[in-house]
Amino acid sequence: MSASRSETTSALGPDEPDREGAGLDDSAPVPGSELLAALLDGMDAALCAFDAGGTITHWNREAERILGWSSEEAVGRRGFAGWAVRTADAGDVEGRLMAAMDAPGRQVHEFALLRKDGGRVLVRTQSARVLGADGKPAGVYCAFSEVHAQIDLERSIALSEALFDDASWGVVLVDVDLRPTVVNSYAARALGAGRTSPLGRPLGELVVQGVEELEGALHHVLAEGAPRGLAELWVTLSTTQGERRRCWRSGFLRLASPLAEEPVPLGVGWLFHDVTESKLAEQEADRLRFRSSQLHRAGRAAAECEDPMEAATAYLDFSLAGFADHALLDLMEPDGERLVRAAATPSGAPGPCVAVAGGGFPVRYPQGHPALQAADRNGSVRASAPAPAAATGDWAADRQWPRDAVHALCTVLRSRGRTLGVVTFLRGASRPAFERADAMYAESVAVLAAASLDLAQRAEE
Repeated sequence: MSASRSETTSALGPDEPDREGAGLDDSAPVPGSELLAALLDGMDAALCAFDAGGTITHWNREAERILGWSSEEAVGRRGFAGWAVRTADAGDVEGRLMAAMDAPGRQVHEFALLRKDGGRVLVRTQSARVLGADGKPAGVYCAFSEVHAQIDLERSIALSEALFDDASWGVVLVDVDLRPTVVNSYAARALGAGRTSPLGRPLGELVVQGVEELEGALHHVLAEGAPRGLAELWVTLSTTQGERRRCWRSGFLRLASPLAEEPVPLGVGWLFHDVTESKLAEQEADRLRFRSSQLHRAGRAAAECEDPMEAATAYLDFSLAGFADHALLDLMEPDGERLVRAAATPSGAPGPCVAVAGGGFPVRYPQGHPALQAADRNGSVRASAPAPAAATGDWAADRQWPRDAVHALCTVLRSRGRTLGVVTFLRGASRPAFERADAMYAESVAVLAAASLDLAQRAEE
């Protein structure tokens, strides 16, 4: 750069005073020229400039790195012929470069240049004319880079645009304050928002539950880097249709500035895919497999019971695992009007379902009780306590159930076309409400228990 620097520092601009007349020292550098030289040498792209006659006037360090020719060797030469371009190609290359003087805007070309060591390198150039003070073309500047480096850059830009447009994964860029800065279309749909509305907002405004785990993962990535594997995060979103629980399989990347000497975190790239449906299907398959295994084990245990009543309670004991906290067995009186408590699990702590000591007294169920509804309908009835009553336990106490019960499922016991009673399964506040799939499982248990109870009644008769 020394040759170009010496040329630029010796030239006076139109507004500069004469050095001798102003008493300036000729050895003092011109600040503007030094700044120009520093800018040229600091550019990431190679740059050279030609005057109107095709003589090289500027040559920066990146051009020296790519071709091996120093600025002292390049500045002052006319064109590239014989040193930076093969002689056979020199006319075509010079013609395409200098044609930029006669056309506005930038022109892009690709051609092979010669390195100082004799090797050839394919470069992509962008050239444009330089206008003089009179507004007429005074030369051409040419910025160039190796084609493979340019292609790598274009690939990176194309990948970024594709990810941020409509990729099949959600992409969210989060700054160091854990606020979204870029959201692609997939992520916007998953969050139930537009592409601009989530920007700059705390994640807690978008995610109702699970935001602590998400923010913890982002903090970890900022502090220690991205984990090796993917993470599955369950979150609850607030939408116009209500709250939605979703599972996002997520990957994280720590973003650092490529321009800083030391890695400076810019934020986190969060990529995720909604796998809620597949996870729910897996959970349902696991649940069905476990419940089928429990019914199989219950059948084997019941087959070893001499007392049919004991066999009926064995079915209830095995069904409680992972399903409910309490089980109540009420049998119908011969007149079919009232239910009598026959067996129950302990109300204070977990335990087996055993026969009630001194049974035989009717249960004081009020009219409209879920157990009575199940007996009338010959089916299943689900019920859950409202929030205030669930906290006090009054809802369960009014229905003659343990006070910690919040959700109930009553299923009729039928055998040989007769209603034998009702079995009630109860859950506490730590469990979700019973669903239709739970009612189907309870009905399967009730069929097996009813067969044993029918046998017990026939034995008594």
